[in-house]
Amino acid sequence: MKHLFALMLGVAAPLALQAQSLVPLPQHVTMGKGQFRTDRPYRVEQTAGQVARNPFNHLDATATDRADVKRVVRYVMQPASDSKPEAYNLHVSPDTIVVSAAGAEGFMRAAQTLQQLTTAKGVACCDITDAPAYAWRGVMLDVSRHFLPLKYLYKQVDVLASYKINRLHLHLTDAAGWRMEIKRYPRLTNFAAWRTDSLWKTWWNNGQRHYAHQGDPGAYGGYYTQDELRQLVAYAAERGITIVPEIEMPAHSEEVLTAYPELSCTHEPYKQADFCPGSVATYDFLENVLKEVMDVFPSTDIHVGGDEAAKASWPTCPLCQAKMREEGIKDVHGLQAYLIAHFDKFLKDHGRRLVGWDEVIDPTLPAGATVMVWRGVDKAREAISQGNDVVLSPGAYCYFDSYQDAPPTQPEAIGGYLTLQKVYGYVPDAGMTDAERAHIRGIQGNLWAEYIPSTAQNEYMLYPRALAIAEIGWNGTKEKNYPDFYRRALAQVDWLRQVKHVNAFNLRHEVGERPEQAQPVKHKALGAKVTYNKPYHEAYSAAGEGSLTDGLRGGWANNDGRWQGFIGADCFDVTIDLGKTQGISSVACDFMQACGPEIYYPSAYKVSVSTDGQHFTEVYNYTEQSAKTVQPNVRTYAWRGKSVQARYVRVQAKPSTFGGWIFVDEVVVK
Repeated sequence: MKHLFALMLGVAAPLALQAQSLVPLPQHVTMGKGQFRTDRPYRVEQTAGQVARNPFNHLDATATDRADVKRVVRYVMQPASDSKPEAYNLHVSPDTIVVSAAGAEGFMRAAQTLQQLTTAKGVACCDITDAPAYAWRGVMLDVSRHFLPLKYLYKQVDVLASYKINRLHLHLTDAAGWRMEIKRYPRLTNFAAWRTDSLWKTWWNNGQRHYAHQGDPGAYGGYYTQDELRQLVAYAAERGITIVPEIEMPAHSEEVLTAYPELSCTHEPYKQADFCPGSVATYDFLENVLKEVMDVFPSTDIHVGGDEAAKASWPTCPLCQAKMREEGIKDVHGLQAYLIAHFDKFLKDHGRRLVGWDEVIDPTLPAGATVMVWRGVDKAREAISQGNDVVLSPGAYCYFDSYQDAPPTQPEAIGGYLTLQKVYGYVPDAGMTDAERAHIRGIQGNLWAEYIPSTAQNEYMLYPRALAIAEIGWNGTKEKNYPDFYRRALAQVDWLRQVKHVNAFNLRHEVGERPEQAQPVKHKALGAKVTYNKPYHEAYSAAGEGSLTDGLRGGWANNDGRWQGFIGADCFDVTIDLGKTQGISSVACDFMQACGPEIYYPSAYKVSVSTDGQHFTEVYNYTEQSAKTVQPNVRTYAWRGKSVQARYVRVQAKPSTFGGWIFVDEVVVK
């Protein structure tokens, strides 16, 4: 314990921030005038024993034992609080700093705040009373899709700790590669940790998805030895971060089931993604793996995945069907629930706690497990109603693999549009009762790495959005003030880029939302009735039948509530009633292309007009060869010509030659 505080401070770099740029914002802070000068002699006094250490080592400050020196840094031990072990109080005046906490965690958080308060002149005068809103303040790094070197992980521990993030969740296993040494099963690291393509996109989409042996020419991948992970775990713990390992089950396990095909239902390599839950061998294997995981990771929480199991072979697998009969299980969902409950008990027997994505929710999931919710508040409520705690990580706010700025200006990402402002705007407990709020352990941001092949891009996607997670997780942000947070985030991004050499997205160059999204458009079809000759998809209904003539155009995200989605042959076909016959000379539609979710520009766009709604005259018919693009974008397809008389306007569009979706936001008639 005595080394924890000093080691954390020993890695600090000279700061170049203004004292008013604190992230996360303390619960209660009053800034004073002046500084406690750290370039002048001062004494250190403490009643906290060796738990707290001098926080100014990094400034070459002059600490002395001389009794005649009046300036003092004093550490005071407070009564312990089981509910808030990270709480602290801080008083800074020109001649005194008083840090009060109940133990090492509180003194550490105080030191992290002091570092941000420190400028070239000294420590800004202030009074702070502080404690975290949530116990779990996490970031997940996906090291499976693209392997991240240890040096990078150490760097992120240092950066994340400075913002009081206290959980680093490592997604260690997935189809793209197994990343932890398991001594009992060497093929996990000499085979399943390596693949034939360095880019996940190429490897996943080329139809092969082959693995390679370590040392094969062109083999891409890597793994962490158990000793390397132990050292990383200890380093993180000294900085107030618990590393939470994730071992996927029963799905996302193609790499395991190719290395050890006997653990699948068919016993065939390259055929299965899900473990066979009817086989005794599956439970033996996963228990043996988890024993080695627990030997390396002291974290009470062990993540077992549990998401997106296709269960494709389970209905026909003799072992699965026998297990269902033996246990009285009615369906294959119950079979997954049985497997998860088994490992919940296994982990509890070893003094640990199971964490799983929200697909693990089931009436048979024992109370005490933690559900990591990625699909929405309804899943959080369902888990809580069954006695489980939750960590909130909804994709709409916490998935950092989405574009953070106008997609045409950004490196390729998986899709979507998630700005710093939207992350900051997330309210974890919105609409929940006090009883439900008591089950929220915290919040987490996730950086899935399918489209993030380098460490530089990894940092680019992580920061500054991770700062918003830190702000919400620590402060709670019950009252949102984005302009203030944005001001503080700007300073932090400058510091990250210039001092810490972090390749953070430069917030000062943010382009922002699609301009058309902010400005309603006036046109002759505004408010007109729309007849859908082919229906829109219920999952992308926008505002329903009035969406295409409400004057509102969409932004960069296809799920922003303004884009309507259509799928199938000749899927976009609408007729608009203008209410009366009148002259028109333009019919335009904006279409989105985002190849990740298979949204493409149409291959044909046709406009026809009528005065009676029965007999239509074609005025425009445009076709083009479909082409895929890297960055999502929006294109306008339009007929513009001589004025024609029309009451009814029919607009049709055909899907791309690749198939997929058509997304439209407005039919603008002028």
